[in-house]
Amino acid sequence: MPLDLLAPRTDSAAANMATDFLLLQHYPAPTHARFRAYGWSRPAVTFGFGQKITWVRDHLPVDFDGELCRRPTGGGIVDHRNDCTYALVIPRESPVADLRAVESYRLVHEALAAALRELGHDALVKLACEPPSPNDADENPAACAATKGPTVCFTRAELYDVVHPATGVKLAGAAQKRSKRGLLFQGSLHRTALARDLDDEAFHDAFTSRLATTLNLPATPAPWPDLDESITALAEQYGTSEWIDYR
Repeated sequence: MPLDLLAPRTDSAAANMATDFLLLQHYPAPTHARFRAYGWSRPAVTFGFGQKITWVRDHLPVDFDGELCRRPTGGGIVDHRNDCTYALVIPRESPVADLRAVESYRLVHEALAAALRELGHDALVKLACEPPSPNDADENPAACAATKGPTVCFTRAELYDVVHPATGVKLAGAAQKRSKRGLLFQGSLHRTALARDLDDEAFHDAFTSRLATTLNLPATPAPWPDLDESITALAEQYGTSEWIDYR
């Protein structure tokens, strides 16, 4: 089973969310894991599938003027205006797909933290819970079991998030979705939380190399599957008020 490395793409918020979901559901064979890094054609904020839209709108950045989209995964509000965003899809046949959500979260973030350290950035995985906070363990499987409520990501680190070891500032977080086909992992690394500039290409190479080791899979550049028509159709749905205001 290889880890397919897809070429980076830049797209709208709705198209990015549609692409990630379709990579989980339809691409292309159950014996391939797949990874993609991507950018945003306009300033964007995404939020977890279970979040209430009224709460989300009340907690958007005050200076935000861009695209808003509900993710197919859980988690809180994520501001993508200065982040590195990626998706990892692990097929059902992989042992990682059978792990508890908190364990798959830890494995991926340990690889990410190791990649940052390789590039000279201080980064560790948070290994202990703090006292209960307003976070919802149902929305973020890595949150402490006692926490409840909606979240704004990067305001506080939860269990197995990537943090700066000296300050505890959250550097990277993620959300997950499982289906009968496997596991979708949508992650975000915030450049503004790092102590110095990040070389995106070097980070991509280091992270995918660490992921390949973690998953025990050979990482190989792969062509994009023929999903463009499906992405366009689903992106139209994800861009509607019915989807964004679903809850």
